[in-house]
Amino acid sequence: MIDQKDLMEVVQKHRGDAVVVTVERASIVWPQISTHEKRDISPTVMGKGSSFALGICLARPDIKVILFDGDGSLLMNLGTLTTIAQSSPPNLYHVVLENGMYATTGGQPIPSRDIISFTGLAKEAGYPSTHKFDDVENFANQFQDIFNQQGPVLICVKTVPNPRPPGGRDEERAFHRRTIGDATREMREELSC
Repeated sequence: MIDQKDLMEVVQKHRGDAVVVTVERASIVWPQISTHEKRDISPTVMGKGSSFALGICLARPDIKVILFDGDGSLLMNLGTLTTIAQSSPPNLYHVVLENGMYATTGGQPIPSRDIISFTGLAKEAGYPSTHKFDDVENFANQFQDIFNQQGPVLICVKTVPNPRPPGGRDEERAFHRRTIGDATREMREELSC
C-alpha cells in the first residue's frame, strides 16, 4: 500500500501546469504538496469529483486534468465511468485512491471492497487505459509514461487508509481552505476563461 502523501509527491513532481481536482480526504493532503494552488480545486461533493473533472476537461481540452478520487466517492457515481469513456477526454487522468473505506465519514467499509476492481470497471466502461499500483517505487517509475498517454486514463492505487478521526471535521475547518467560489474564480483567472 502507498501513503497518500508519497503518491501525491510523485504526481506533483510531474504535473507541470495540469489542473488538479481533489475530493474528500485527498483535499486535506494535496494542499500540503501542491505548488500551484490556483490550478487546484476541490468540489467537496462526495461522488461528483469525476463529473466536475470531466467538465473541466471538456471546457479546456488543451490542459491536462488530474483527479484524485476516492474509491467510496467513485462508488457513489459509477455511471460517470461510462460518461467519461463516451466523452473520451484525452486530457483526463483519473487517480482512484483505493483504501477500502468511506474515509471521510469515519472509515466504514465500502461494499465489495475485497472483490471490486476499479480498473476492471473502467476498462469495461470503455476507458482505453487502466493501471493498478500498490508500491510507490513502481508508481514513481511508471507515472511519467502514463501521464504521457492519451486519456482518459484510470490509475487505481491501493493506499494506506486514513479515516477522519472523531472530531476531525472541526479540526479540518480550522485550516485555511478556499471556498469553492474563490477557487473557481481563481482558476478561471489562471486559465483565462
